[in-house]
Amino acid sequence: MSELPPAGITPRPDIRAPAARPAGADLGQRVRALLLSDYFVLYLSLAYFLALVPFLPTLSTPGNIVNLMSNMWPLLVVAVGQTFVLTIAGIDLSQGAVMGLTSVVVAMLIATAAPATVLANAPIWGSLLTEQGGLLAGIPFASAVGIAAMLAVAALVGLFNGLAVARLSMPPFMVTLVTMIAVAAFAIWLTQSNNIRELPESFISLGKGDIVSVYLGPKLESQLPRREVYSFITWPMVIALAAAVFAHILLNRTVFGRWVFAVGINRKAAEISGVPVARVIVTVFVISAVCAAIASILYTARLETGRPTLGGGNFLLDVIGATVIGGTSLFGGKGKVIWTFFGVLFFVLLSNTLNLLNLSAFHIDMVKGGVILMAALLDVVRTRLMRSAT
Repeated sequence: MSELPPAGITPRPDIRAPAARPAGADLGQRVRALLLSDYFVLYLSLAYFLALVPFLPTLSTPGNIVNLMSNMWPLLVVAVGQTFVLTIAGIDLSQGAVMGLTSVVVAMLIATAAPATVLANAPIWGSLLTEQGGLLAGIPFASAVGIAAMLAVAALVGLFNGLAVARLSMPPFMVTLVTMIAVAAFAIWLTQSNNIRELPESFISLGKGDIVSVYLGPKLESQLPRREVYSFITWPMVIALAAAVFAHILLNRTVFGRWVFAVGINRKAAEISGVPVARVIVTVFVISAVCAAIASILYTARLETGRPTLGGGNFLLDVIGATVIGGTSLFGGKGKVIWTFFGVLFFVLLSNTLNLLNLSAFHIDMVKGGVILMAALLDVVRTRLMRSAT
């Protein structure tokens, strides 16, 4: 028998010290929280920048910062459109081709002059384009009409992609691949692979116009003073950020945005729940194409040239890479515009540092491919962590 405590004395409860948590458990929780954070890629970008600044002093100069920003804005707009498509578990390979076609469309409409020696063999010569310029040359608001034509052409391409995917149940990869080939070839045929120059200043200002410039004082170069003026707020920045903010509101603050996520998570379940799946898919592909056209405006104005090959080369690799690095899932149902913004920032920073290291184009592409693969693996890890947390 156990002894009873003396009368009038209350027994003390058995108080035991809490077990000490292993140090590794706290570290694991912190790593998990970091990987699942919306700002993970931003932290990664800052760490990457700070790690390379001692080895690449040029990286932190005002001129290079301005160059980073100017390269970031058009890519951001295209990546925002790709975010919508990836969120519904699709993909749009035709964005680069849409950029090339719309660049030709606006140039052949608003060019103020054109050389016959270069473009005389083009199918558009003599009808839409002459030595006196394009069809809209010299008329008021020619640039505005030309931009509207760009957006309309892009919307038609996106409408075709969306209808083929939604109504005919064709794979997005195959549909947009065929569209990419056909549209790119059509753009090159229109000008016989030649560029159209002599664009009006009102249009060029959209790619180069400054809103706020910073004067950093005179700098002696070859015994002559030279003004150091850097443009930190430009029209491309305003246009790109406006498109990104609108896309963020559309995707995260509207019923349509919830429909997009529902289609990406489970298309059949979304149909049963009453979501207009076909309409959502068509709208998403139209958004993607229109975003490509907006980026085409910025690139065409910046280069002062209508180029049929504007979105060619490895541009699509940059778009998809930046979007996936940001955290948008290739499996659908997960994506945010803010993630895409950070992904574009990291990808542009990566490209810039690789160029500053004087690597060849082959090595740069190899590194970019490896980074995209790591981003895809990271997406798998983050998805599993989110599932385990729930």
